[in-house]
Amino acid sequence: MIITCAIIDDEPLASALLESYVKKTPYLMLEGIYNSAVKAIKDLHENPVDLIFLDIQMPELNGLEFAKIFSKDMKIIFTTAFPQYAIEGYKVNAVDYLLKPISYEDFLKSTDKALESTTVSIKQDIYAQDRFIFVKTEYKLQRINLDDILFVEGWKDYVYFHMKSGEIVATLMSIKKLSEFLPRPEFLRTHRSFIVHMPEAPTVERFRILFEDKVVPISSNFKDDVQAYLDVHTVGEKWKITSSDKPDGRRKSEM
Repeated sequence: MIITCAIIDDEPLASALLESYVKKTPYLMLEGIYNSAVKAIKDLHENPVDLIFLDIQMPELNGLEFAKIFSKDMKIIFTTAFPQYAIEGYKVNAVDYLLKPISYEDFLKSTDKALESTTVSIKQDIYAQDRFIFVKTEYKLQRINLDDILFVEGWKDYVYFHMKSGEIVATLMSIKKLSEFLPRPEFLRTHRSFIVHMPEAPTVERFRILFEDKVVPISSNFKDDVQAYLDVHTVGEKWKITSSDKPDGRRKSEM
């Protein structure tokens, strides 16, 4: 897989160093170098790249302001000499944050994250289009149709797909890993132990989603994503989730 990239940095020496790193990294292809975020705007709107190496402190338009302009599909690795910007960088969903002077080892760790993130995005698109996945269960691969999933429950080292038919399919996997591949926002984590197929959620009440025979909690860590989904799909007066970190709705008998 090839990742196209651009460098935006007003320091010529910093740009030259990044350019040399890009050229010796097999999966990176450099499409442009810009000494100003303002100059990069038009080009990158018309010819977007997969990844931007973006300095933060620049005249006219700084890196954090620039990052808010572009689609989330364009991944960003911030490069700066000032560590105090790290938290702000992550607020705009940066892949990583590199502190100058940048070593090739650190550069490669960051670009590996970008490569993995790109791979996950491609798989999400494929699953969303094909509408099915395969999971290993016992000694076979079982097809799971996305449209037939109500929610997914994590328990120890397994996840359990709760299907519309009432069937429960178990596979050895972490719920965190699974959540990276299921298409969003159709599938949202509502709790550390649950992923809900939101178009199938029948009722939301306070800090939980009510299915016919199961209560799925909404915890404070995941409340904002669920609230954003509900806001888009709510007609009339908006309704706010009252989040809770109370124990989940798992019944031991179901495991």
